Amino acid sequence: MQVLRAGDHKILLLELEPELVSSIARQAGFEISIQDSSRALVAELSAPDRQAPLLLFDAADPGNAGWFSRCQFYVDGHTGAILQTPMQIANLSDRHGRPLPNTVRVQINKELSPSFRLPGKQLVTEQLVYSVLLNFLQALTQVGVGVCGLGIVRPLAGRIEGPSARN
Repeated sequence: MQVLRAGDHKILLLELEPELVSSIARQAGFEISIQDSSRALVAELSAPDRQAPLLLFDAADPGNAGWFSRCQFYVDGHTGAILQTPMQIANLSDRHGRPLPNTVRVQINKELSPSFRLPGKQLVTEQLVYSVLLNFLQALTQVGVGVCGLGIVRPLAGRIEGPSARN
């Protein structure tokens, strides 16, 4: 990790290793394709052998209340931000615009504010980001990840359609 200064501004720069991120994804049961840039690492993750969709569900739906109480991670559905992490998630769609049930894109930001903290007010380090990534990927396949608010991220599991609108 480096601290970059530009005048009065400071930025934390994470030095993430794409090979280690790939290894973590494979350990969690995903196939991975990585695009590495100076500002972010973007990983397309798929679980083609998985019979059920990834456990990304609508946290506001009362039918998903059991999952909501167990999950460790929440996603802001409007922005794709995985709360209290330096990561964002997005659905990948088929040619008809429907989200693919076993595939997601995860972006890990390399440039962070010096005030950024992980849960428990921990200072961010590469090792902690790797640990959070592994926990997140395991949550997608085993425990569940809640999507809070509907927007650009669409749920893949549970009751994915809300109650129908009444006229």
